[in-house]
Amino acid sequence: MKFGPIPAADAAHAILAHTLRLPDGAIFKKGRVLAPEDCEALVRAGHDTVTAVRLDPDDMAENQAAAQVARAAGGAHVRVAEAFTGRANLFAETRGLAAIDRARIDALNAIDQAVTVATVPVHARVDAGDMVATVKIIPFAVSRQVIEKCAATLELSADPASGESGRAVAVRPLARHRPAMVLTRLPGVKESILDRASGNMQTRLHRLGNQLEHQVRCAHDSDAVADAVRDLLGAGYEPILILGASAIADRHDVIPSGIEKAGGVVDHFGMPVDPGNLLLLAHTETPTDAIIVGVPGCARSLKASGFDWVLERVLAGIAVSSGQIMAMGVGGLLADIASRGQPRHRSAGQSIRRPELAAVVLAGGQSRRMGAQNKLLARVAGKPMVARVVDALVATPLDRVVVVTGHESDLVRAALAGRPVEFVYNPDHAEGMSTSLAAGVAAIETRADAVLVCLGDMPWIRPDHVQTLIDAFNPVEGRAICVPVYQHKPGNPVLFAADFFPAMKSITGDMGARHIIRDNAELVHHVAMNDSSVLLDLDTADALAAVQMIDSVTSGDPTGRDTE
Repeated sequence: MKFGPIPAADAAHAILAHTLRLPDGAIFKKGRVLAPEDCEALVRAGHDTVTAVRLDPDDMAENQAAAQVARAAGGAHVRVAEAFTGRANLFAETRGLAAIDRARIDALNAIDQAVTVATVPVHARVDAGDMVATVKIIPFAVSRQVIEKCAATLELSADPASGESGRAVAVRPLARHRPAMVLTRLPGVKESILDRASGNMQTRLHRLGNQLEHQVRCAHDSDAVADAVRDLLGAGYEPILILGASAIADRHDVIPSGIEKAGGVVDHFGMPVDPGNLLLLAHTETPTDAIIVGVPGCARSLKASGFDWVLERVLAGIAVSSGQIMAMGVGGLLADIASRGQPRHRSAGQSIRRPELAAVVLAGGQSRRMGAQNKLLARVAGKPMVARVVDALVATPLDRVVVVTGHESDLVRAALAGRPVEFVYNPDHAEGMSTSLAAGVAAIETRADAVLVCLGDMPWIRPDHVQTLIDAFNPVEGRAICVPVYQHKPGNPVLFAADFFPAMKSITGDMGARHIIRDNAELVHHVAMNDSSVLLDLDTADALAAVQMIDSVTSGDPTGRDTE
């Protein structure tokens, strides 16, 4: 790779190293591959030279390199997003624990300074859509030999013992179990105290995709505990969680003694995590293999504790050994975290929260160019036009879909009956599109990090278009406005970061947010799409009639793709 100044007239096919703003308002962003006409524009603007990069024959461009490393790293239940600006992100496809091979990640980061991989901590709890790792290529290109070495470091064959994919970044899903609980009590203790502890355990399990299927309340006596454990084992419950009326003080105390009388084996007592020190771990082999956890008293509340760490791993099918528990001390001081009552995996910084994303569908217009017909209710490929748009949105990871109605509001709502959307009525819809945009943004602004602005008359938008925009969105890296493009033509829908909400609410007249895109070109990222769907809307009766004619003999998709 050659980096440095290049005569602007001879810079065709070089990669621009720094963003340039031209006097006519055009912006050439960092990473742009300069076309011959770009070089002419630079010369006209007075640029004798530009700082740019030329690739050697052995070089691999940053996006291709990032994508190859990310694919080599990504394992089970991980989705690798499209690479942008030398970065490829890996996202959890399901709720679970991050299975990170630290040794291989460390080994990769030591290969070459040009290639970096950052992950969430090992066993961090993640939800579907959370980022679990990111690959970043530092320069504009890397030699193919380096990338091949990185890929070889990350890739391993499947582990026949565990059935795991062997990849360095994976997610272990939180599987459904049959948890049961034993609550011991002393004479005179109110049932309400046990009810509260049981309810909090139910909430904790629910957060992990499970539910407390059965509970037994018995005397705080080793024989009573043994009887309860035997009954639960016989009924097939697992794991068994035992919360005593008083804390376990010794390996020969009531709870461990009861477990041993029921045929269990105590594996470990005590852990270097506070709160949670007095946790006990045991197992049985007969009549079934089952894990038993002596629950520390701190777990009576929902405050974070070492018990959460163990429970999460048990439900994810990760074996918890005595040695693993003893290795939890670094990072195990949770007292301050617990006092704030925040979920461990958030307040401890153990996962990167995905942005809260909302869509606003503008469906309040009067369809003036359609005559008397409300185009949003016209049937296209078997559905009302607006329903096709909404169905594409609800099939994506968007957190909310808000439909702004106005003209014939009741009919639009009826066309969307049964769909998981929210409706906002815009009484000022006759004053133009801007009023519907403002109404939609006002409805989502306090609970969203970004908004996808969608037109209700674009029936060919698909979930993969929306997902590609979501994957590209990253305000920290300058991608605060994501615009879909096809063959260099910008289209819709457009994704805006929350920083633009005030400006979007202040627009007036029958116009959208085009000027916001124009005035913030440095923060705009054009996202290439593989078909023309993002350019096609139906504004006239003739356009609608033509589509409906196609619909009578085909799928009705003018892009040539089946939309169903």
